[in-house]
Amino acid sequence: MTDRLATIRTAFAQHFWKPVDRVVRAPGRVNLIGEHTDYNDGFVLPMDIERDVMVAFAPRPDRHVVLHSLDFGEESAFSLDDIRKDEEHSWSNYARGVAGELEATGLRLRGLDAVVQGNIPIGAGLSSSAAFEVAMALTYLAAANLDMDRVQVALIAQRAENLFVGMQCGIMDQFVSALGQAGHALFIDCRDLSYRAVPMPRGACVVICDTMTRRGLVGTAYNERRQQCEEAVRILGSVLPGVRALRDVTLEDLAHYGGLLPEVVRKRAAHVISENARVVQAVQALEAGQAELFGRLMDESHVSLRDDYEVSSKELDLMVGLARQVPGCLGARMTGAGFGGATVNLVLEEAVPAFVEAVAAGYERATGLKPEITVSRAAAGAGILA
Repeated sequence: MTDRLATIRTAFAQHFWKPVDRVVRAPGRVNLIGEHTDYNDGFVLPMDIERDVMVAFAPRPDRHVVLHSLDFGEESAFSLDDIRKDEEHSWSNYARGVAGELEATGLRLRGLDAVVQGNIPIGAGLSSSAAFEVAMALTYLAAANLDMDRVQVALIAQRAENLFVGMQCGIMDQFVSALGQAGHALFIDCRDLSYRAVPMPRGACVVICDTMTRRGLVGTAYNERRQQCEEAVRILGSVLPGVRALRDVTLEDLAHYGGLLPEVVRKRAAHVISENARVVQAVQALEAGQAELFGRLMDESHVSLRDDYEVSSKELDLMVGLARQVPGCLGARMTGAGFGGATVNLVLEEAVPAFVEAVAAGYERATGLKPEITVSRAAAGAGILA
């Protein structure tokens, strides 16, 4: 991080011919357990990773914002009095949307010059966009000497992506980027946004294995799964008063009334209900220092996503299978929406080199694809570095 900090400071001075005021960073994230629970008012357990977006900035005397991306080698500029999309430099729209949402709360922002650089793999499901949004929110606030509650920062960033960029993401990514703590995962209740930090196991690392596959049907399948969950709520709500979401249904309820549901709808509900229970158990396991139990819950989560929610893929299943064969791997599961993307694995520290080598070699042999593998401990949430 020290080298990157020096690099971005130098790049700012060379590009804008003035010294940096401060540097902000916001991390990417991986979801450890709790998949497809967020839109069912459920529980999630993400953690920040040691990959982030940095923004070096200095305020301007006017309302003009100039953004220079080191990663894209591009510059985009706009006025805070006339915030519009930039179709040519689409990466800048995340920053533009955040500025617009901050101003919509009644805040008066100040113009700034900024250099942006990130080392979060783009498109790997590690939330590079959320990290950029949170970093820019903190940048605008710092430049104007303003402060804001971190939960509000996360909500502003989410609204920017929903309303300005046009991506209907949930709150998890921005929330953990803004509020995460080093050495901890973040247990989030997606209904009321209450949260608490949960210690990660000592002597273990999280390893994210990108299958390098992306599936175009994720959007269609995602909407279909949401509709099936809503149908389950509608049917179960007729016999279980007070059910507003699958979050309100227990495994005992499903055992008793599951016969009322069409088979595919029952399977979808079974995943969400059991996954919520697993997240609660996972938090208890971490707080009790039971890393092996946490790993078993990760394994169970993958089976449920594969068999009941049916959002895995042959590449994800292969990656998980390879991981489980390596001594020192405590748990493995797909992470994210599914049909492609990455797996998340809990691996003992001393086993990480052998794990990376074995999984990468086995996956490339079987698919011809070279996976991108990221090893991380739980990192701190967003903040000002210097």
